[in-house]
Amino acid sequence: MHRMRLIAIGLLAATITMLSGVAHADRVKDIAALAGVRSNQLVGYGLVVGLSGTGDGNLGITLQSVQSMVARFGMVTELEGLNGSNAAAVMVTADLPAFIKPGQTLDVTVSTLGPSESLRGGTLLLTPLLGVDGETYALAQGNLVVGGLGVTGEDGSSLTVNVPTVGRVPQGATVERLVENEFITNEYMVLNLHRPDFSTASNVAEAINVVFGVGTAVPIDASSIRVQAPSDPEQKVFFASLIEQVEVQPGAPPAQVIVNSRTGTVVIGGNVKVTPAVITHGSLTVRIREDPQAVPQSETIIVDGVVINTPAAPFETPDSEIIVDEQEARAFLFDPGVSLSDVVDAINAIGATPSDLVAILEALRVSGALRAQLIII
Repeated sequence: MHRMRLIAIGLLAATITMLSGVAHADRVKDIAALAGVRSNQLVGYGLVVGLSGTGDGNLGITLQSVQSMVARFGMVTELEGLNGSNAAAVMVTADLPAFIKPGQTLDVTVSTLGPSESLRGGTLLLTPLLGVDGETYALAQGNLVVGGLGVTGEDGSSLTVNVPTVGRVPQGATVERLVENEFITNEYMVLNLHRPDFSTASNVAEAINVVFGVGTAVPIDASSIRVQAPSDPEQKVFFASLIEQVEVQPGAPPAQVIVNSRTGTVVIGGNVKVTPAVITHGSLTVRIREDPQAVPQSETIIVDGVVINTPAAPFETPDSEIIVDEQEARAFLFDPGVSLSDVVDAINAIGATPSDLVAILEALRVSGALRAQLIII
């Protein structure tokens, strides 16, 4: 019976390969993910020691952490006798992948919590990593790898390269607890599309049914497809691997124009069209130059019956020159159903800048001639 199952799986794989060669398409594993197969975030509070004078100093939380750490080894000390210049309080984070087992290792990221200037050369002491339920799922410890650099001169000048207050401990955490997953026990497998689309969801279900039979897959909504799965756990793993290799023709994306107002980048989707419209594009420049003229003035006074003319502050008369420079406006016509290439060619022909292009697209949208979503980020 086991041999027959493997033969059937091999035949299905051959069928998928033949179907995928018919036309260019995307694999299911590239456009969708299995529901419930996800990573979990872990976080913990720890202490980094061995720093070269770049620690937190006399920060209260760091000194308390050092005191608590040495107390575990039976030593009693007061806060006044501690110095945290070589230690730093840190937060430790990691991602716990799906299906990872106890004993396997994870990479961890260590970030300073206090005023520490650099974690270079430090060692992370044993730190429990907790999940959202408050349970410990991994233990982290090890030497930090820091890509940043920070130096300070005696005159107060400083230089910082990258971020020296964040480091990593490769394979620095050991998994201690297994996260339960319903993949094996569920009767169905649910595929969630990375980009919800009714057409793509329908195409995925249809492609799976072509390979595995009608009724195997049913689209639930624009984002999810429910797939009937084998009850045998061994077959379910093989079945999931075959589902991932099924190739699907995704639905055409919606007509969109995305504009980055900060960089002037404009991305126009291939399905963008415009209704009949006439656009006039020109440039008007007005320059005003002020050149006030000074007119000499005199002041007449009488001293002992003698009339005396003395110079006075000059009187300024305004003299403005207005220059208007208007370039020749260029007009172009969009016929019904104009495609993306026609729009780009017409706008490029007038030498429009990115800001001009944004103004033209915005005007087309307001007029209702642009048949696309205009998204400004």
